[in-house]
Amino acid sequence: MNATSALVRDLGRQPYEPVWRAMQRLTDARDAGTPDEIWVVEHDPVFTLGQAGRAEHVLMPGDIPVVHVDRGGQVTYHGPGQVVVYPLLDLKRLKVGVRDYVVRIEQAVIDTLGEWNIGAARRDGAPGVYVAGAKVAALGIRVRRGCTFHGLAFNVAMDLEPFTRINPCGYEGLQVTSVLDLGGPSGMDAVKPVLLDALASQFGLRLLPAAVPPDLLAA
Repeated sequence: MNATSALVRDLGRQPYEPVWRAMQRLTDARDAGTPDEIWVVEHDPVFTLGQAGRAEHVLMPGDIPVVHVDRGGQVTYHGPGQVVVYPLLDLKRLKVGVRDYVVRIEQAVIDTLGEWNIGAARRDGAPGVYVAGAKVAALGIRVRRGCTFHGLAFNVAMDLEPFTRINPCGYEGLQVTSVLDLGGPSGMDAVKPVLLDALASQFGLRLLPAAVPPDLLAA
């Protein structure tokens, strides 16, 4: 396996916390020879609040748990119908800076939406991807020793009501949308390969499908 390859693991639907802890373990254990990985997952309903996240942005969580995590950004929602992608990349090896990393992920989403003729854009000072002012993808990252974890949440075909229970990404009244609402496909399986190909193109990676080890999410 060469330095420009990445293992792709589709974790299916999972609770949030075991996946987060597994990302931490992989990042803490990796060295210069550890292969890059990209994890794709659909989470059970959860609100996640970033390191500097302010509790007042969580308005009325109700029955959805709130988890304080070690990524940047404020509060967001994960739930069924949302593609979550966690790039576990060695930026030093790829010779990519952190700011450029964010721009490339955003561009991958923009290019993915373009597959269905949906015009999208980034917004200065507010990471993520927007269509006509509504947010369709959120970005929250962490870089430790030059290696990335956490990542991208892309709304495909989901119940958007939970976003009304928070100030999404810390912005009061921010509108949120989905690929389906924008006229794109409703199937996750239609979107995932397009998004992964776009990410591979942005980072010059050759993607290698890989099984999920039975102990990956073990505590």
